[in-house]
Amino acid sequence: MMDLSVEIAGIKFRNPVMTAAGPPSMNGDALMMAARAGAGGLVTKTISTVPAKVPRPNMAVLDRGETDYRIRYAIGGRVISQQVLRVHIPRGMMNAELWTDLTYEQWIEKEIPKALSTGLPVIASIGYTAEDLRFLGPKIERTGVSGIEFSLHYVGIDYKPILEIAKALRESVDIPIFAKLSPHILNLEEFVRELERIGVDGIVAINSLGPGLTIDVETGKPILGGKMGYGWISGPAIRPLALRIVAEAARSVRIPIIGVGGVMSGRDAIEFFMAGASAVQICTGAILEGPGIYGRVVREIEQWLKQHGYDSVEDIKRIALRYLPEEPIYDVGYAIVDEGKCKACGFCEKVCRYDAIHVKDVGGYEVAVVDSNKCYGCGMCVSVCPERAISFSRRWI
Repeated sequence: MMDLSVEIAGIKFRNPVMTAAGPPSMNGDALMMAARAGAGGLVTKTISTVPAKVPRPNMAVLDRGETDYRIRYAIGGRVISQQVLRVHIPRGMMNAELWTDLTYEQWIEKEIPKALSTGLPVIASIGYTAEDLRFLGPKIERTGVSGIEFSLHYVGIDYKPILEIAKALRESVDIPIFAKLSPHILNLEEFVRELERIGVDGIVAINSLGPGLTIDVETGKPILGGKMGYGWISGPAIRPLALRIVAEAARSVRIPIIGVGGVMSGRDAIEFFMAGASAVQICTGAILEGPGIYGRVVREIEQWLKQHGYDSVEDIKRIALRYLPEEPIYDVGYAIVDEGKCKACGFCEKVCRYDAIHVKDVGGYEVAVVDSNKCYGCGMCVSVCPERAISFSRRWI
């Protein structure tokens, strides 16, 4: 029987999809909306001792790349119609957002109680210095939250001073605490082991990447209103980096990990579970789609698990770690096509830079055909095939 509930550091969640600290969790009302939309746990926007003075404009969608794909519809390999679709490829967003612009008193007196009224576990995000956490930690704990996430976003890349921040919070509260990692932290494996030794109960990985810059080419002005026009990158563009950090942390510590960074679908969440995450958080997706994304991702996770014969997230957690090669792979042979699966859509032909694969008429049926002498084994055709009809002639892992 399907069970999507997860337990992390003793906290029980109805499903593994949470809000992330950011605009979609900006106050109690927003968190209540997320709960009604299907989130399994609630994480507040980051609270600090002084409200943020947030620049404006502070959010913008990253340029969406566009490409034309020729779609061929075939029955039994015979093309019956075709059309050209312009495909939009979301790359994420930029933000010059900061921590909450609400006072910590308002969060304690009004916003957190609203979130707690949902009955879901609430994790309060707080930051940033050791002094801030010593002051805020006990006050936040007394509200009845299930745990505290402490953000390391603005505290540098050398992890040794950051350990003092973790120690300060650990000494100040008894509830579970979770360290939210910046993608810029050096010596990641050593760092997370130190966090575990200090008594941190879990890792959240990762925060946004940057700073970066985007410019409006019609005006020559930066799109965001932060200092120098700089902002931070989030969404699908950083998901591979987030997955790598989750996998490294999962191989280094036993404490649970929550993955965050570009989760836009159930399949994205599945990737994080396979890399070692126990749950995921969503921010950018909720900005672009609204709170309905939480329930949609939960449903897609459930559907994927059912289709693949699993009963829970625990069944697939960490399974990708065994396949991560210790050394580079140099010989995968060449691409081969399963003609029974191929729909002659032409995606593979479009992306092959080696002129090695073309859709051809073979005995009256159109199918992708590989020239093994030209194939470089780059894997691009394998990754774009919507029917999973292309593989390599040699088992590569």
